[in-house]
Amino acid sequence: MTHIDQTLLQANYSNLWRLFFLRIIAMSGYVAGLVIAILNYHIPIPYMSAVGVIGTLTLFNGWTWFFIRSRRAVTSTLLLIQLLVDISALTALLYLTGGASNPFTGLYLLPITISATILSARHTWILATITIICYSLLIRFHIPLGISHQHHGASIVDLHILGMWAGFIVSASLVAYFVVGMGNSLREQQRQLAKASEKAIRDERLLELGTQAAATAHELGTPLGTIALIVDELSDPAVSDLDKQQQLKTLKQQVTRCKNALSSLSISTGNLPATAGHPQQVHLFLNDWLTQSRQHHPKAHFNIEIPAVDSSPTILADRTLHQALDNILNNAVQVSAEDIEIWTNWDSGVLNLEIRDRGPGLDDDLRQQLGHKPVETLQEGMGMGMGIGLFLSQSIIERFGGKLTLFERKEKGVTACITLPLMSYHP
Repeated sequence: MTHIDQTLLQANYSNLWRLFFLRIIAMSGYVAGLVIAILNYHIPIPYMSAVGVIGTLTLFNGWTWFFIRSRRAVTSTLLLIQLLVDISALTALLYLTGGASNPFTGLYLLPITISATILSARHTWILATITIICYSLLIRFHIPLGISHQHHGASIVDLHILGMWAGFIVSASLVAYFVVGMGNSLREQQRQLAKASEKAIRDERLLELGTQAAATAHELGTPLGTIALIVDELSDPAVSDLDKQQQLKTLKQQVTRCKNALSSLSISTGNLPATAGHPQQVHLFLNDWLTQSRQHHPKAHFNIEIPAVDSSPTILADRTLHQALDNILNNAVQVSAEDIEIWTNWDSGVLNLEIRDRGPGLDDDLRQQLGHKPVETLQEGMGMGMGIGLFLSQSIIERFGGKLTLFERKEKGVTACITLPLMSYHP
């Protein structure tokens, strides 16, 4: 469960507590109203039925108490049901005490006000519709009070005004106390959500930084391995001066490559999100990547299929995306440097890229693991570092909204299928 979900459930739990205490106050008011009406004004009310309604509401509130004590999750639907029960009890009591002519019909607005404060618009409209139906039915269906226009020196109009006054005081007091408290819970919930959102953004940036650092570390592996081999060769006295010069030139290129990788990592730490890339036409993006790949693998042979166009849709280019493609290509070169096929095309706003090798292929278990988690032990004949490389590539490609899938080739080898969304598409 996310922090946002926990915050919402906590707010619902607090609101259920408030509804529980609000119902206690409401039931106390119902009992007091019945006692005053019967004993003081001698109004003929079917009090046994009224007591039954209040008793049923008391049992329901008892169930609410046990539910609260159980610490179970409180959903918005449960809060709606609580308010509907209150509406039903109020409707039943109004039916027994004059229907729509009862001055306490104004209490109908209290559940709607609460719903508008703590529930969604859909739930509030459901509650409001049911309330309107109940109020409308009370106009036609109710038990008349059966009191005369003059009752103990007070006219029926005076009693009605007195009831409206009492109902207003009750409604205003409850709204001021409980709805304000619910509003405070809502504001606290919004504050917690904002805090959770900030934390999610911070965690995302840390994850992206970790991915960037891991990708850079993985990228450094190839040039550092080359440097180690060259150092061993230079220590051999049999190496000619001409060969040493060539090896020193290669050594300098590999050192420059390491510096560029570290420099790019330092620059990118302040500009991590995938949206920080720059728009670039697809064919230019692919040409830049392939030019760089040929420099990194001068002995490899690539069979490349790229549509010959003067213009193409744009893609969100970024160094980390180049790294992801480089990792996949490096793995292919390590297992079949002499026969690498690269096929590209774009349609419907998606760039499709396939890198095909002629290596030993993958078994089913390994193919399911690769790209989803680092693999420490790889089968014989596969490129070193393929597990972590594909894991990083998968993370980077997904961050750009793409997808990486590995397929076993029928004739031998593996096909890596990459799909990336385009920023614009012009057929």
